[in-house]
Amino acid sequence: MPHLKRFNDAISKKILALSVAVGIVAGLGALLFYTLLNLTSAIFLNYICNFYPPSPSGEVSLIKLHFNPSGSIRRSFLVLIPTLGGLISGLIVYSFAPEAEGHGTDAVIEAIHIKGGKIRGRVPVVKTVASAITIGTGGSAGREGPIAQIGAGFASLLARYLKLSPKERELLVICGAAGGIGSIFKAPFGGALFGIEVLYKRDYEVEAFIPAIISSFVAYSVFASVTGWQSIFIAPLYTFNPLELPFFAMLGVVSGLLSILYVKVFYDLRDKFFRKLKISNHLKPAIGGFFLGLMAYFFPYVLGPGYGWLQLSLEGKLALSIMIILIFAKILATSFTISSGGSGGVFAPSVVIGAMLGGVLGRVFHIIFPTIVVKPEIFALVGMGAFFAGSAKVPISAIIMVSEMTGDYNILIPAILSSTMAYLVSGDYTIYEKQVLTRADSPAHIPELLSDILSSLRVEDAMTRDVITIKPSATIDELEKLINETGHLG
Repeated sequence: MPHLKRFNDAISKKILALSVAVGIVAGLGALLFYTLLNLTSAIFLNYICNFYPPSPSGEVSLIKLHFNPSGSIRRSFLVLIPTLGGLISGLIVYSFAPEAEGHGTDAVIEAIHIKGGKIRGRVPVVKTVASAITIGTGGSAGREGPIAQIGAGFASLLARYLKLSPKERELLVICGAAGGIGSIFKAPFGGALFGIEVLYKRDYEVEAFIPAIISSFVAYSVFASVTGWQSIFIAPLYTFNPLELPFFAMLGVVSGLLSILYVKVFYDLRDKFFRKLKISNHLKPAIGGFFLGLMAYFFPYVLGPGYGWLQLSLEGKLALSIMIILIFAKILATSFTISSGGSGGVFAPSVVIGAMLGGVLGRVFHIIFPTIVVKPEIFALVGMGAFFAGSAKVPISAIIMVSEMTGDYNILIPAILSSTMAYLVSGDYTIYEKQVLTRADSPAHIPELLSDILSSLRVEDAMTRDVITIKPSATIDELEKLINETGHLG
């Protein structure tokens, strides 16, 4: 059958071999980006602002800058530094590679659907520098978008150099994105699933599954061999209790509703505010950074990806009031950072918002039903995946990535329930606006879909022998009536 032949061609030995090379470079790119993030955060947040947010338990810094924290946070700098970071990032992005603005994953999705996997060679470099500056100066953004563009950009460059076909180039670009995400989040299986799932709201790029797994695991091996094999977060051990399932279902419903709010705020700010500002795009990320800085002056918890606060919520050490504020403050902070054109990903802020929501609901459930909900912190863990599943339309990869990032697979059943509920409740709302519904809606798949249909049709299947005629003297009203009666198009 034609589609089976194409599937076998898609995972040819050449693509499998190249997926290893893409994985190696994606892992090295993740190391470079991770190091730049450590460096910029240490300089701008630690040294200049005297702000030392907590870190997740499983992460280590590759650069040791020995600052001696003393005194209180320099709050005036918390306003200045994000503004400066947005200004520098905006000047770099809009001067050299405007497609690198925003969270980056959409650019990769668009490259696969519309551009045959073509990504300009300068994009990974611009994205790396701009995102490191944005996040390092306190931008509420994460690593997923930048590292996806870094891995995908190299894959596209390699495919162009080897003169691969558009289909092969698209597969390699997916491998690059999967390798980058699987490595920097230490979630190799989740990264591979993310690469094939994020393109669609209701479908998967199945041909890319095997090469994406190879690329993701190779990239993870490169990255973890330097940063360590431990999971990013340390979570409390969980023992499954079926009596908790109704509460996890409620968490999924609330996560789905909140993800709709998240998407609407994110794109309404972009479309109704930042894009209508009568100033150069180069300066808009600085405006977003200024608003973020004003928030940080009163509530510094919004700065950066927020993984340290997430770790404290998993340990039950974060105050309920802080978690409630962080839910909504993080939505605004992320929108100011990225909707303005700042460079960074949306995965980290999304899982932080989800963890805070889960932490709040878990505490409430524990107060009301203390004998059933014994470990409310588990709801923070499950909320991470549920909220991202709803807002990004990636339920399967969200479940697996959260399990890998915490090293806890005992949460799979409640995570599946919560993430599925969030995915269903949120409908077609998605933080990745370049997603299409299914493969049939992707311009990249139109030729093969048409080929499948045409190769199985005969002329006699399409022709009609019972030809309907009408007199030349008939009126338009009579023609319209005939069209309606026969079901023909007119």
